[in-house]
Amino acid sequence: MVFAYDTEATLVFASALVNTLPGASHSRDDELTDVDSLERLLDGHEYSGRRDHDEAELDEVRALRREFHRFWEVDRDTAVELVNRILRDANALPQLVRHGDWDWHLHATAAEAPLATRMRVEVAMAFIDVIRTDETDRLRECEASDCDAVLIDLSRNRSKRYCDVGNCGNRMNVLAYRARQAAEA
Repeated sequence: MVFAYDTEATLVFASALVNTLPGASHSRDDELTDVDSLERLLDGHEYSGRRDHDEAELDEVRALRREFHRFWEVDRDTAVELVNRILRDANALPQLVRHGDWDWHLHATAAEAPLATRMRVEVAMAFIDVIRTDETDRLRECEASDCDAVLIDLSRNRSKRYCDVGNCGNRMNVLAYRARQAAEA
């Protein structure tokens, strides 16, 4: 494990949320178009706390995607500025909590805070660990030629090259195999 389990889960969630942007994945479609798609995303990542289940909440979460994508675009020092702004805006107060199947881990907002606020703060808290451990090189874009998705490389040997969104690793391996076969023919 590269980071604490809650940090890894939040980083994976942040990349999944960013990858719902139109054009981010192989499908090129917006993957977060209605409240039901938001619910599936949150349930798939075991997101706890308040949920309003309405269009306003969906719009707020959709707006976070571009903000979170910035972490994959900026250098370490600029990421610090992003993190600090988010934490200041939310008046974050880190505290240890335990819920569901999760043992003690950090939250910095109340479970009753709006979903978008909690997401911003939890992502900022996760990126604190990325910045403090100088692991920003684990933030990558998919190397598939037809994919702009982002990923977090949590592998021990830092070898992850493709996202989990569009089956990119398999598609690129098939293309490489076919190219080798054609060259041999």
